[in-house]
Amino acid sequence: MAKLYFYYSTMNAGKSTSLLQSSHNYRERGMRTLVYTARLDQRGGGKVHSRIGLTSEALHFDRTSDLLAEISVEHASQAVSCVLLDEAQFLSPSQVEQLAAVVDRLSIPVLCYGLRTDFRGELFPGSARLLALADELSELKTICHCGRKATMVVRVGADGAVEREGDQVEIGGNERYLPLCRRHFFEATRPVHTE
Repeated sequence: MAKLYFYYSTMNAGKSTSLLQSSHNYRERGMRTLVYTARLDQRGGGKVHSRIGLTSEALHFDRTSDLLAEISVEHASQAVSCVLLDEAQFLSPSQVEQLAAVVDRLSIPVLCYGLRTDFRGELFPGSARLLALADELSELKTICHCGRKATMVVRVGADGAVEREGDQVEIGGNERYLPLCRRHFFEATRPVHTE
C-alpha cells in the first residue's frame, strides 16, 4: 500500500543521502523513480547532492508547480514506482495535499525529506502540513557539538554570530547553519535574563 512519508531532521543528518539511497534501491530493481528538489536551492546545479558526494539528476518544484498534474502525466507515459522529494520544507501546504493525492489516487509512494523547523525554531508551512498529513513520520538524527541529539538549527553570520532575525528562507549550508540541541538553541537565541 502506497504511503506519504516525511523524513525530517535538522541540518547534516543525511536526508539527501537517504533519499538517494532509496532512489537507487528502486532503480536497481528496474523501477522508475521521480526525484524532485526545490528550484529555489541552486547550490548543486539543480541536482540532489549529499555531503558525502552522492548526486542525482532531479526535477524541480517551485511555488507554482502542480505536482499532482506533473506526476500524473509522467506516470501515464511510463509507470512511476516512487516519488522522492528533497527540501520538502519549501513545499506549500497545497502541494503537500497534491502529494497526498498522488499516494491516494495513483497508489505511488511519496518520500519527502526536509527540515522541520527554521533558524527561529518555527515550523516551515510545508513541514507543518507534512506533519499533519503524512502516513509515516521518521526523524533522522544528528548531533549537537555537545553530543546530544540536535533537533534545532541556528543561522550564523560571516562573523559566526547567531542571527535572530531575517527571512525564513535563506539558502545555505554549513557556512550559514549549525545543528544544535534544544538547550544550546535556546542559549544561542534567547537573551539571558538575570534577576
